[in-house]
Amino acid sequence: MKRFPLYARILLWFFLNLLVLAGAVVALLVFQFQAGPELFLGGRAGERLQAVAQIITDELNTQPSQDWNATLQRFGNAYRVRFMLYRNEGGQLAGETTTLPPPVAQRVFTPGGARREGRAPRDSAREPEANGPARPGGRPLQPREPPGEGLEFRGPPRGPRDTPRVRESFISRTADPRRYWIGLRMAVIERPPERPVPATLILVTDSLNAGGLLMDFTPFLWVGGSALLFSVLFWLPLVRSITRSLKQMNLATAQIAEGKFTVRVNEKRRDELGELGGAINRMASRLAGFVTGQKRFTGDIAHELCSPIARMQMAVGILEERADPKDKPYVEDLREEVEHISSLVNELLSFSKASLGATSLRLETVALRALAEKAAKREARHGEEVRVEMAEDLAAIADPELIVRALANLIRNAVRYAGNTGPITITARRLEGEVELIVADGGPGVPEAELPKLFDPFYRVDTSRARETGGVGLGLSIVKTCIESCHGSVTCRNRQPSGLEVVILLPA
Repeated sequence: MKRFPLYARILLWFFLNLLVLAGAVVALLVFQFQAGPELFLGGRAGERLQAVAQIITDELNTQPSQDWNATLQRFGNAYRVRFMLYRNEGGQLAGETTTLPPPVAQRVFTPGGARREGRAPRDSAREPEANGPARPGGRPLQPREPPGEGLEFRGPPRGPRDTPRVRESFISRTADPRRYWIGLRMAVIERPPERPVPATLILVTDSLNAGGLLMDFTPFLWVGGSALLFSVLFWLPLVRSITRSLKQMNLATAQIAEGKFTVRVNEKRRDELGELGGAINRMASRLAGFVTGQKRFTGDIAHELCSPIARMQMAVGILEERADPKDKPYVEDLREEVEHISSLVNELLSFSKASLGATSLRLETVALRALAEKAAKREARHGEEVRVEMAEDLAAIADPELIVRALANLIRNAVRYAGNTGPITITARRLEGEVELIVADGGPGVPEAELPKLFDPFYRVDTSRARETGGVGLGLSIVKTCIESCHGSVTCRNRQPSGLEVVILLPA
């Protein structure tokens, strides 16, 4: 399963929280304050729309009415939207012929206009305008628009100061199909005749972008990126401090699980992580005391057993000399049992010495080839082939007695389980800052699931613990204790097609 870092999880959760809060604010604006799409017409978006509408108005006011379609189409192609121009009193002046949706038509045409609520245009010659008396000949006087509807005009423009300005805008959204209809109140000079016409410029778009007029995403990207960068820089020290402490505790507990009880973590934090670090340190200290006491107790017991076992061996020797021939087999069995007990006690003493003597060691530079040859000569007493293949000048920082004891135990173990399958080789090479020492045999190897347990005290692959299948399961435990006392590490792996390799790493 792919690991997902804690700091990334915390930052992601923080940004999700921001999104939820932003959604809650939008919902409050919509439902509590009846906010609608008109929010997009404020600020710079509204200014952009008003500016474009004013440019279109100024250009239309310099052209005859028959050229307005081409002008609106040109602006629409430039912004990838559609522009249409309608009279406020009813009727379309220019642009693509389109039937306005009822909500849009209701906002485009003035309450007194021609298409109010779907009615046909009034005949202005027969029906006077509701807001004012009719002129002679049937033409109504200039309508008095309600506040917020249409524009006031004071005759044809006579100069730049009299150019009709865009005064008001609105936005409406339709669902099927989903479109946004943006209305911009303006005034155009219809030619011919030379007269101002209150009108509404309609912008139709399928998205809120509207060719960059309504929604300019560049500021949002800058603000969002800046907020993201600021949030990461603001939260990163806190998150890093948490993850750093957790990583340190994870490494410390892994070392404690391997039996390295001298490890300590930082407990100076004034929070729960500091309390957890203190608890880990106290646990390591207590475990170190328990394990050291257990090993000391084991060593003391083994030492105390040496004297009675020696006396038993002496007594068995005397008994063997004085026993009748018919009792010789029983005395021989007794002697073998006493020797087995003596071997077990000696193993316990070696294990205890290797464990308890680590604190008083004085490590030095040792020549590995000489130590390996010494161990091979000690253990290969019955003609077993043990090859030492390494450079003469290869050296490491270690205790020579512990290295010889570890190599002797490995050679003895290899002779016991793979002595008749080929030579036992001891090789070494220099790595970056370390020396790798390998003891390999050609035996049957060990099941993969059992490899991590080989260095546990009293563990044996063969659970019967018969005398014919090996010792008591302390040999590899002594190896591990000796190597770790020299600030090294030891692992094992199977060889292909068969055999076992024990890999020792020592400081170069």
